Amino acid sequence: MDAASEVEARDALRRQGLFVTEVKTAPPNAPTSASPTVTPAGEEPAPAAPAARGWALPPGRNRRLRNVASFTRQLHVLVVSGTPLVQALAALERQAGDADWREVVCAIRDAVEEGSALSAAMEQHPRYFDDVCRSLIAAGESSGKLEPMLDRLAKLVRKQLQVRNSVRGAMIYPCLLICVAAAVMSVLLTFVLPRFVSMFETLGTPLPPTTKAVMAVSAVVRGYWWALILGAGAAVAGLSAWLRSPSGRAAFDVAVLRAPVFGSIVKNFATARIARLLGVQLEGKVPLLEALRLTRLAAGNAQFARLVERAEEAATRGQAMSVSFAESRLIPPMITEAIRSGEATGQVHTLLLSIADFLDEENDVTVRSLTSIIEPVILIVMGVAVGFVAVSMFLPLFDLASMASEGGAP
Repeated sequence: MDAASEVEARDALRRQGLFVTEVKTAPPNAPTSASPTVTPAGEEPAPAAPAARGWALPPGRNRRLRNVASFTRQLHVLVVSGTPLVQALAALERQAGDADWREVVCAIRDAVEEGSALSAAMEQHPRYFDDVCRSLIAAGESSGKLEPMLDRLAKLVRKQLQVRNSVRGAMIYPCLLICVAAAVMSVLLTFVLPRFVSMFETLGTPLPPTTKAVMAVSAVVRGYWWALILGAGAAVAGLSAWLRSPSGRAAFDVAVLRAPVFGSIVKNFATARIARLLGVQLEGKVPLLEALRLTRLAAGNAQFARLVERAEEAATRGQAMSVSFAESRLIPPMITEAIRSGEATGQVHTLLLSIADFLDEENDVTVRSLTSIIEPVILIVMGVAVGFVAVSMFLPLFDLASMASEGGAP
């Protein structure tokens, strides 16, 4: 607390209903001015702000989701137990292990301590707290039911993190196999094959077409490796820039949805995400139009965003949103009928959350089944490629041995 004197700090805290047991003055080298700092009863003094750090990678999406999930869950527990919001935020700030995240929590605590609403304080950190998160917190603050809203938000963020981790975990082994296959082929083409090339030139034996092709590829890799690396880097950079553009992202979203096998999986994941976001917001008493707008912004796919936009337009005209869902082939008829039943009974949020749980379970099973099929396919392709190179290198030796045996025969 900033105050002109210790007495003024005690009076200000007493007016807030806090019983102060100890008041300490900030040290002269503190980052803020030397003003009295107050430690509430039963709490340890907050640690000094960390020193400026050097260059560090920005937190990734998974790391941010983990921090937000832990933050909302722990804040819900503290608020339910009767801890004042500022003290709860101070406790979470002290136990934050991530320096970047500690700065975010510190900024939120300072804003709330100065009189800002929690949702308004979160608005200054959109990388961690998106529109849906802030809308749920604002709805909880306006209705006086912040505790259950924090619980819903914690479950929502944990579910999103669980889905991302399940997909990422299922793809680790296939990606590892691809990296190992690329490394093995690189070693064969750059280090093993040159030894055979010099031996073949010494022997002067005729080479089969497959051996000539493999030797040509090896010569290109060894002679123009720098161009291949630069080309691959330029291709990745160009593809990333194209995907970040609106037209490129829209084209990619359409192509993914039309893919033979992955298209249905992407549709199910997007449908589950929309159903969960919309269900949690409607359960939290967020107005339908606002919930549809926020769901559209967080859809993650341009085609599904346009679908939600049409549902938003239908709701604006007074129509049921299930009508626009029924006109699209992105949403299965079973889910559309379930939404229509929920609208008729007034339990649309309950059905949406049930649909999301069902689709998440189906998606998890599908991803695991798909990876169990992909893994042997990658192993087979890897074995065929390595075997082709090995056979191509040993064929001339077999021919040479056959010629030698025929020449030495009586």
